[in-house]
Amino acid sequence: MVTHMPEHKVPQENTPEKTKTMLPTELLAQRGMALTDAVIGVRCAAQVYDLMTPIPPGAGEQIEPIYADDASAPALAMLRHSAAHLLAQAVKALFPGAQLATGPATEDGFFYDIAYERPLTSDDLPAIQACMVQLAAQNLPIVRQELSREEAVRLFAHEPFKLEIIQEIPADQPITVYRQGDFLDLCRGPHVPTTGLLKATRLMRISGAYWRGNPEQPQLTRIYGTAWFTQQALDDYLQRLEEAQRRDHRLLGPAMELFHLQEEAPGMVFWHERGWRLFRIIQDDIRRRLERHGYAEVHTPMLADRSLWERSGHWSLFQEAMFTTASEHRLYAVKPMNCPCHVQIFKQGIKSYRDLPIRLAEFGSCHRNEPSGTLHGLLRVRAFVQDDAHIFCRPDQVFDEVKAFIALLLEVYHDYGFDDVLLRLATRPQARMGDDALWDRAEQALEEALRAQGMRYEVLPGEGAFYGPKIEFALKDCLGRIWQCGTIQADLVLPGRLGAVYVDEHSQKVAPVMLHRAILGSLERFIGILIEHYAGWLPLWLAPVQAAVLSLTERHESAAQALCQRLQEAGIRAVADLRNETLGFKVRQQTLQKVPYLLVVGDREVAEGTVAVRHAVHGRIGTKTVAEVLEMLHNTHQQPQVGP
Repeated sequence: MVTHMPEHKVPQENTPEKTKTMLPTELLAQRGMALTDAVIGVRCAAQVYDLMTPIPPGAGEQIEPIYADDASAPALAMLRHSAAHLLAQAVKALFPGAQLATGPATEDGFFYDIAYERPLTSDDLPAIQACMVQLAAQNLPIVRQELSREEAVRLFAHEPFKLEIIQEIPADQPITVYRQGDFLDLCRGPHVPTTGLLKATRLMRISGAYWRGNPEQPQLTRIYGTAWFTQQALDDYLQRLEEAQRRDHRLLGPAMELFHLQEEAPGMVFWHERGWRLFRIIQDDIRRRLERHGYAEVHTPMLADRSLWERSGHWSLFQEAMFTTASEHRLYAVKPMNCPCHVQIFKQGIKSYRDLPIRLAEFGSCHRNEPSGTLHGLLRVRAFVQDDAHIFCRPDQVFDEVKAFIALLLEVYHDYGFDDVLLRLATRPQARMGDDALWDRAEQALEEALRAQGMRYEVLPGEGAFYGPKIEFALKDCLGRIWQCGTIQADLVLPGRLGAVYVDEHSQKVAPVMLHRAILGSLERFIGILIEHYAGWLPLWLAPVQAAVLSLTERHESAAQALCQRLQEAGIRAVADLRNETLGFKVRQQTLQKVPYLLVVGDREVAEGTVAVRHAVHGRIGTKTVAEVLEMLHNTHQQPQVGP
């Protein structure tokens, strides 16, 4: 394990880097930080630089090394960006006529888009992979070079996609390439120092893509891969992928008879009885929590005239993602979000500063015209229900409202089995609306509310919405995957645009601060996450069917039916399986449907007034009386728990 460098000291005003450009290696040496092979780059003021890129004057005041052994996001992004270049180098070596488009890093790996005289296929991947292994073993230095525009055009004369990119680079910006061996690629970086760091790389799959995502542009071949710093990390990732496939909600959902999807309604869910029961269990649970926290549930129309969306600003920003319909010479939009409609409810009647905060909640059905290629089971749909709410409050109430919301959100996540929550504060972007004083107040209130929770959070400078700062909440599931779910956003713009006001203590009409907030995000997506997190074995309190009563033979049907009815009357979600099948068949079927408890009724059970109990995962529990079964199910049912 490499020992990290000591903390640097803040440079004085007369230090050389205040007035000249310096390489990261020079800045590190100046601070007495030993440059080891483990250092692959630096972070300066949230900007990442490789060791070959000069740092502008003053930017290196807070320099932090990036190490290969810490597997941080910046380090992995650099590695994967370099792995994309390694892929391109291998493709050019094997297919000299190939033309390169772009090759970025992604969250879990990288890809490169390539044009060739024939489409590359999965049959080509082994040869490309082998060539990448050879190139990595050569430990080629990766070198950054700056070119004049004329040099760049000459070097990439036979690469039309690169030429197009060169033409779009502003005249005052440098044109840079990265070279490794006899291969070079147009790129801004950053990159790792050598190809020797790219040994734990694996090509994953191949697909089609359009240049810049435009169907009217040339079709390309997209090759996906992943890269890690060690073989062990790569092996662990591949194992997680296998487990993720086993947990895929698109397979488990239909097998559990929860839902299905079909081409006639792309991105829209057909909920079956058990799935809709799960949907309502979650909805009712959130509804009870919101009622306890002072929210008033409302319901707003699915359609609204185009004029409302124009006034809100959504028509100009979001029109392509909105479904529309016409009636009697008027154009309507199917709502993609609930915000403008909630403002209309707030506007009914005069509101005083004493009336605030007003909390309006809605399980709002929304529709967005997502591109068909992005649809993904329950995780990316076109029709969805949000656990949406908007809090209309005074600026001095923002802190208390945000603090209370965070506490509620963390409670919900805990009860659903998610205790690892990532928090991010996104602050004002360069292009924004509203005065700076209000932004200062809103950002301060959000940050103080985060600090009050005593939790670590990341600041994302400039990534807030144009209308206000926001906090994003992401869950980490049992496989370590990150799912963006909850959010609370301070809106300083929309109420004013739509004429929402309250009368303040000075009898002046003032626009309220509008807090957009959601805990689950969309119920469809959250259910998909739950299914994969628990591999279908939902906690008993969430399971749409908690117990299945299995008759051993035909003569036990009436006893099994009576037991099922008694369970249902006691509030247990039970079904009776009276099919003329073997017990083994019934057990397998109910296990596939992830029913937690199986209650078997045979001759002995009928005679003794008992039931044979088994858990679908943990096996036989034993013979119990009906009263004992009810006590067991009720005790387990009352406590949210993590399933097997």
